[in-house]
Amino acid sequence: MTNWIGEKLSAFSGPIDLKKALLTISIALILITLAGGCKAASPIWPATASNPIGFEEENTSFSYEANTQGNGYSMNYMYAQAGNVELKNYAHGSGSINNEAVLTYQNLSRRTHNAYSDYNDFDQNCIQFKEDNVMTYAPMRIAVGNGYYAASPLDYSSLLKEKTWARNYRAGTSMHHEVEYAHALNKELEITAKEVFNYTYDPEKKGDGYTKMNINEDVTDGKAHIGVLKAGKEFSYVLGRTGLTGDDVLFTVGWKEPSIDIDEDFFGTYHIERNITLDVPYYLKQSSDDWLPCCYGGFSSMTSKDQGYLGKSTKGIFDCTCFKAPTQAQFPRSY
Repeated sequence: MTNWIGEKLSAFSGPIDLKKALLTISIALILITLAGGCKAASPIWPATASNPIGFEEENTSFSYEANTQGNGYSMNYMYAQAGNVELKNYAHGSGSINNEAVLTYQNLSRRTHNAYSDYNDFDQNCIQFKEDNVMTYAPMRIAVGNGYYAASPLDYSSLLKEKTWARNYRAGTSMHHEVEYAHALNKELEITAKEVFNYTYDPEKKGDGYTKMNINEDVTDGKAHIGVLKAGKEFSYVLGRTGLTGDDVLFTVGWKEPSIDIDEDFFGTYHIERNITLDVPYYLKQSSDDWLPCCYGGFSSMTSKDQGYLGKSTKGIFDCTCFKAPTQAQFPRSY
């Protein structure tokens, strides 16, 4: 099961019991990990003569909602990966925070390998993230526990930072947004990254990679970055996230041969709105000859591939030129 960590550390303004806090966080992380509903059908795998239907399905869903208000120092880290789509969100800073966030996740994989029909592989993966975040920077002094740091409070003076990116390896796409060194941030963010892949072994293959990022924010005395990258090479048809369907897509092929490359940086105080959507569908339908092709025109009507595979020595067999009708019986009938 895909591992991910996501938890808002609520801001605090008074002394707390550090042991109890760590225990509470540990229990919360365990509950978050177990919250996803994982449903897997009992596999009948692989297909055999006595059991011709081979079927396997795994469907994992996850939902996470957060609401945080307070003053102090906060830090959060969130990561999710489903099939060929991936999302990461990270933020920290001292001061006040008013945050609402929702993360939803689906990872569906289905395999149907029937001995008497075409095999079929189907994948559907989706990650959605919505956030409404208001942060204001302020230096903070926080007493921790009941020992030395209770009498000697910690000084936190951390400017605001938030970083979010989404990657869709099905489409060879990366979208990135980051705010750092800010004194105030008021942001609404919405991200969707999903893929669908349906492969019927001979003759149809369908793929679609969809990625969206909407931003509406006000940044005060900080730096904002927006980046979009689309690899020039097509990857919607690739079966899985291996080789060039993994990080190589974005960090080698993407940078060297991009079809879309957007890089924006803003320093100071800005109001920023961006609506970015990229959809990369793929469709292929083709048929191939049977393992032993039938032809009405003899050897010359076969495809060059089949001719090369069978070899010229078989020409006489398919043209029937190797057969000569006998002029007389080899074994005369005796009466």
